[in-house]
Amino acid sequence: MYKTTKSLVALACAAVAFAAAGCGTTSENTGAAQPQDPTANCEGPEGNYTIGMSQANLAEPYRVRMDEDIRKAAAEIPQLDVQFSDAAKDNSQQVNDVENFITKQVDLLMISPNEAAPLTDVVRKAYNQGIPVVVLDRKVNGEAYTTYIGADNVAIGRQAGEYFKNTLLPEGGKIAQIKGLSGSTPAAEREKGFKQGIEGSGIEIVASADGEWERSVGQQKMDALLKSHPEIQAVYAQNDPMAEGAWLAAQSAGRDDLKFVGIDGLPIPSGGIKAVEAGRLAATNVYPTGGRQAVDTAKKLLVDCQQVPKKQTLRTELVTEENAGEVYARLNQR
Repeated sequence: MYKTTKSLVALACAAVAFAAAGCGTTSENTGAAQPQDPTANCEGPEGNYTIGMSQANLAEPYRVRMDEDIRKAAAEIPQLDVQFSDAAKDNSQQVNDVENFITKQVDLLMISPNEAAPLTDVVRKAYNQGIPVVVLDRKVNGEAYTTYIGADNVAIGRQAGEYFKNTLLPEGGKIAQIKGLSGSTPAAEREKGFKQGIEGSGIEIVASADGEWERSVGQQKMDALLKSHPEIQAVYAQNDPMAEGAWLAAQSAGRDDLKFVGIDGLPIPSGGIKAVEAGRLAATNVYPTGGRQAVDTAKKLLVDCQQVPKKQTLRTELVTEENAGEVYARLNQR
């Protein structure tokens, strides 16, 4: 029913194009979000709904887990069919992926943007065409989306900084920071929060590098940082793969004295929680993928005809050697 209605609207636009050049494009291309009813596509439990999930990349274990969480949760709701795309860290490819979902007239769009600015316009286009948009983990600019689901990246950075200040380096010290991809909102927010967390301490960030969220890049950058800053005592990495890469570089350099802290805390054998248990990381910070919450949101909008909040903040927690086993077991019970 919904797709038929959209087709009729498109035909009506074409019929009056001579009177309003580019019918429908004015609202799509303005910088403002147009008023929407996010439940407009809801046909109740009897309907069938197609969801497009645009993933920034599948090079990060966190994003693989996010897709798995979405796939697993959606399998429990027979009305939902989720189609996935992988932008492979390419902004242009992700724009194309979203354009394809718009062309297919999906009933709802999920997206975890590679970077905010390059994806903002196409997300706004989808939203202003009446497609509910669920933004996961990384944000877009503006308000042209239905709901954002993610943990508070400033808070999680602050949590990591306070662990450095209160536990890891209470007397102060010199550290390195390995950041995520420049242009992605978590990178800036996790840095901001971390600096808040160490404020008033004797901790000094003597070097920073962009590790692009990847283990191999984190290892390369850490190798260079150790050569230029041998005084480094500890490393704050904005995700666990980069922290593990930095640990590998330190091992190669014979620097067993360094301490490493990451973010993600995936409850998988290769994730950060197990790295804490094994002693490679001093701590990690759980950052939920939001996959199940995204599917719950889609069900509310499409099946239950319910409204959802503009922002859904997920809970985080610090993981150390003392609680790693308990947290790992608890997260795997869900």
